[in-house]
Amino acid sequence: MVALSKSPTDETSANDKAEPGIMTRLSRWIAHNPVTALGIGIVLFIAIAGLLAPLIAPYDPYSLNPKNRLLPPSATHFFGTGLFGEDIFSRILYGARIDLLIGIGAVIFGIAVGCPVGALAGYFSGKVDEILMRVMDIIAAFPGFILAMAIAGVLGPSIPNLIIAIAFVNVPVYARLMRAKFLIIRSSTYAMAAQGVGASRWRILWWHLLPNSLAPIFVQATLQFGWAILDAAGLSFIGLGVRLPTPEWGVMISLGVPQIISGQWWVSFFPGLAIFISVMGFNLIGDGLNDLLDPKSK
Repeated sequence: MVALSKSPTDETSANDKAEPGIMTRLSRWIAHNPVTALGIGIVLFIAIAGLLAPLIAPYDPYSLNPKNRLLPPSATHFFGTGLFGEDIFSRILYGARIDLLIGIGAVIFGIAVGCPVGALAGYFSGKVDEILMRVMDIIAAFPGFILAMAIAGVLGPSIPNLIIAIAFVNVPVYARLMRAKFLIIRSSTYAMAAQGVGASRWRILWWHLLPNSLAPIFVQATLQFGWAILDAAGLSFIGLGVRLPTPEWGVMISLGVPQIISGQWWVSFFPGLAIFISVMGFNLIGDGLNDLLDPKSK
């Protein structure tokens, strides 16, 4: 009997069949997660448009030309012009930078404060849990937007103050999620094993429990991105957030509202459309992550 040996070509073809290419795996993932893929595509498109705004924008967003005020959308001004002759398309592109920055800052600040609070409350329980959760209940007792208005009004209108106001309102959300997760996993097998080998309570908390508690935080953070953008636009709309001449979507809507009656709908329509698309993109990602990370959905 003569043993037949596989040729290098046969081995290569077998490996190619066993391991599909990146594009094949990507297409399969998109086919199984079309909603999440659509959300990621929307958010990436807006983020790239904001980053490349200096290259894409046809006009200076701060340039004013009263002679061209309130021109309708055309080939010269894609989204028309505003009350002072400013190009709306250029200002929307630059506004994407500011609104995404506010969303990222608010979410990071909220997670940085809320997650440690929830972790401490869920792990130590007792008086620590009672005190921290009562403080969170006091914050959550106020309507979110009203509380954000009060904080922004006290601190003054600016981008950093706007981030603090929006993040502070969302701290109880992250704290409660983290606490609920810690109440479940603090008596898990790996936590007990770490305790059995002599690991300190703080090491168990930060190195073993916290990394395994972040799945619901990621889902909530994705949803909060959209809400943070919406809150920022709302606060700027009423004059408590970003102010002129900064190109922010909420400010642009506030300038266009009085013009709707006289027929200049585009002044506020396109900034509002940008907010709608951004919030929808983040919500689609959040829904997709929730289905992906929820064992019950599998």
